[in-house]
Amino acid sequence: MQAIYLDYHATTPCDPRVVQAMLPYFSEEFGNPSSSLHAFGRRAARAVEDAREHVANLIGASPGEIVFTGGATESNNLTILGLARRRPAPRRRIVTTPIEHKAVLEPCHHLADSGFEVVELPVDPTGTVDLEAARVAIDDETLLVAVQFANNEIGTIEPLAEIGRIARARGALFHTDAAQAVGKLPIDVDQLGIDFLSISGHKLYGPKGIGALYVRSGLRRAVEPLMLGGGQESELRPGTLNVPGIVGLGEACRLAALEMDDEAPRVAELRDTLEHGLTETVPGLAINGNRRNRLPGNSSLTFPDVEADALILNLPQLALSTGSACTSGALEPSHVLTAIGLDRDAANSTVRVGIGRFTTQDEIQSAISQIGPAWRRLATLT
Repeated sequence: MQAIYLDYHATTPCDPRVVQAMLPYFSEEFGNPSSSLHAFGRRAARAVEDAREHVANLIGASPGEIVFTGGATESNNLTILGLARRRPAPRRRIVTTPIEHKAVLEPCHHLADSGFEVVELPVDPTGTVDLEAARVAIDDETLLVAVQFANNEIGTIEPLAEIGRIARARGALFHTDAAQAVGKLPIDVDQLGIDFLSISGHKLYGPKGIGALYVRSGLRRAVEPLMLGGGQESELRPGTLNVPGIVGLGEACRLAALEMDDEAPRVAELRDTLEHGLTETVPGLAINGNRRNRLPGNSSLTFPDVEADALILNLPQLALSTGSACTSGALEPSHVLTAIGLDRDAANSTVRVGIGRFTTQDEIQSAISQIGPAWRRLATLT
């Protein structure tokens, strides 16, 4: 039996059309885009700018507001640490949530050790930010509000427009880690009041090792670069540009803009089919997150009476996970699941299912037929 990939939150397969767009830039079109005095460099520079335009179009930005990075982790760190290094006194408060990706939480913890005040907004049992708490926490001393667009474990989409309005009223800057949302949900940075937005190529059918940071026009000088050594990307991200990766990210964004409206409901229907089938075969199955407002391909499932690791190991033909790939192997339960109120046992019994572009109806039916019996075998042993 061929393995079935259901871990699209960890990474997505690179779309073959993206691969084809990238290939010439490994061989024939190998120029350095900073070498503008000859045709090789100029063609590479043109490809970079075309990609920048595709990325910008997908999120309602201008091409000049896009900075290419190595991925969303770098984009998050550049925003949080770069702003803190040029903080306007007396703004020494960072407001975030307890369910952010580690690439946001760890930089925030680092700043807390350096004298910043870091406030984590409470979330309700669906993982949705408490807006009343946000109105209290975001004050005139707040430098940055960092709230993810959609959670990478439970899929919950946050009320960013409301949070953006609160931040702007207090003069605070607003950042969102949108790695899981870009290419899957419609995004308009102006409508949402976003000042900084992080993108990861491999989460939207592009290559690994490439990402982008949206920086609202006029704010680049508010961010101190984390690396020095060149003038690329308006000096925010020095170093020779990864042209093949940038081209791939641009093509992935172009395809997403064309296909997202049709793809999202199809993927959501597959997810609903999976959840319906498993609910009928696994009594007591719990579905986590905001079921009315979540990523189309996300399903966070708590299985009664079995550990998630054991269940996954008994499903060798299915690629599943227990949570973020960045915390795989951690001894402690998911910080996301405990933040929404799950106890240790429930958190350790939770499986994350990620469905995406290349998932088929037959694969979903096959997954249902495998998961139910595997759960029953393990449950009878407890």
